[in-house]
Amino acid sequence: MNVVVGATGLLGGEICRLFGQQGKAVRALVRETSNVEKVAGLKALGAQVVYGDLKDPASLDAACRGASTVISTASSTLSRQEGDSIESVDRHGQLNLIDAAEAAGVKHFVLISFANAEVDFPLQSAKRAVEHRLRHGRMTYTILQPSFFMEVWLSPALGFDLANATAQVYGGGHRKLCWISFQDVAQFAVATLDNPHARNAVIQLGGPEGLSPLDVVRLAEQALGKPFAVQHVPEEALRAQHASATDPLQQSFAALMLTYARGDAIDMTATLRALPVPCLKSVREHLQAATQAI
Repeated sequence: MNVVVGATGLLGGEICRLFGQQGKAVRALVRETSNVEKVAGLKALGAQVVYGDLKDPASLDAACRGASTVISTASSTLSRQEGDSIESVDRHGQLNLIDAAEAAGVKHFVLISFANAEVDFPLQSAKRAVEHRLRHGRMTYTILQPSFFMEVWLSPALGFDLANATAQVYGGGHRKLCWISFQDVAQFAVATLDNPHARNAVIQLGGPEGLSPLDVVRLAEQALGKPFAVQHVPEEALRAQHASATDPLQQSFAALMLTYARGDAIDMTATLRALPVPCLKSVREHLQAATQAI
């Protein structure tokens, strides 16, 4: 049995879909307050739905019982409910989950994280604490560190509005990023389970090519057939925002934007040899599909 934590999220739901497609048993951990349509969708995929919360350790025991694998995609950053915070979910909640998984005899734990950034921030501190616990625990672990999700960072929520042909670019916009699709991260997560190269490994993940934010804007202009209005947020402003933020989430997003501004090039050659997956989705393909959906 494979347990997916964060199953109502974008990535967790896709992992459940892949398990169902492959005929593998999957148990989806959801909360009592989760969106009922998303929960129904998980059931339609063939997932066994169990209710629990990372902040409630007792509820995690039943979720992990009889499982061989746990994949955790959960985070407080995009979907927050009452009582959720980086400290309660991304740190202590994940640590609760590791404790429950170990106690239940889970063999393999897969954590979705991200690579080290130059600046310190609360979300990174939480991720590193959880990674440390995994590396010194009893289970086989795989820590996946994907680059920037194109479906998140190339969306109106973060200033990239295809429908209105506007883009907010953090920094100068010339440094390359290895944008990756959540669908490909899901493929890698599932592929780690039967692959010896993923045992007790930390694996950085990127997309098929490095593109600067301004490269992406040019591709979007081609897909849309009209020019974009681009607004730059200088690195100085991001550093000031990071330094002055009192809210851990705001400070974390400012740090992630600084990381975006500084670039994130990843060579995927060795990873794709060790963990072969079908062709990775390109930014061009993402933009073309998004344009058609407008």
